[in-house]
Amino acid sequence: MAELLPRLAIAVPGADEVVVPASLFPRAVSEVWLEIGFGGGEHVAEQVRRHPDVGIIGCEVFLNGVASLLGHLNASGIDTVRIFPEDARLLLPALPEASLGRVFVLFPDPWPKKRHAERRFIGPANLAALARVMADGAELRVASDDPVYVEWALGHLGDHPAFTARQITQERAALPDDWPPTRYERKLLAGYPPTFMRFCRKPRT
Repeated sequence: MAELLPRLAIAVPGADEVVVPASLFPRAVSEVWLEIGFGGGEHVAEQVRRHPDVGIIGCEVFLNGVASLLGHLNASGIDTVRIFPEDARLLLPALPEASLGRVFVLFPDPWPKKRHAERRFIGPANLAALARVMADGAELRVASDDPVYVEWALGHLGDHPAFTARQITQERAALPDDWPPTRYERKLLAGYPPTFMRFCRKPRT
C-alpha cells in the first residue's frame, strides 16, 4: 500500500484547480468513469477488467476499502484506475463539465435517521454537481437495499431536470452484463432485495 497508493492517488484539488480526468492515466482512454464510495473495490476492479479502454476514478474515505482495492490491483498490471481517498464532494468541483461517461453510487450509507437525511449522497446539491460533470447520455447507476433510501433517491432523481430513468428493477438478471455485484450486495442476496437504478444524463440544450 505504501508504494502503490502514492502512484495511484489523486490529491485533494486546490481552490480553482482543474483536474482533467483523462490526463490522470498513462495512456489514452476512451472515457472516464467515477465510482463514489467503492467499499472493498471489487466492483472497480471488475469494471476495469471488463473495460480495459476505460479509466476509472474510485473515491473512498475508509482506509480499509482503499487497501482492499489496492490488493485487487497489485501485480495485475492494470494502469487505468486512480484513487481519490477522500470525500468525492472535494473532487467534483475540480472536474470539467461533461468529463465523465458513467458514475456509480452503489449501496451508499443510507443515513437512516430522519435528522441525518440531508447527508445522503443522492440529493439536490450532489445531483447538480453530477449533472455538470456527466457527459450527455452518461449513465448514473445507483443501488440500495434500504427502502427509505430507495424512495428518497428515486424522488430526487425523478425531480431533477437533468436526469431521466432508464431502468429501475429488483431483478439482478435484468441488469446489463457489465453490472457485477459488489461484496456488500452478495451478503444481501439472501435478505431484503436491493433496488437497482439506472438514470441517464439528458442532452444539454
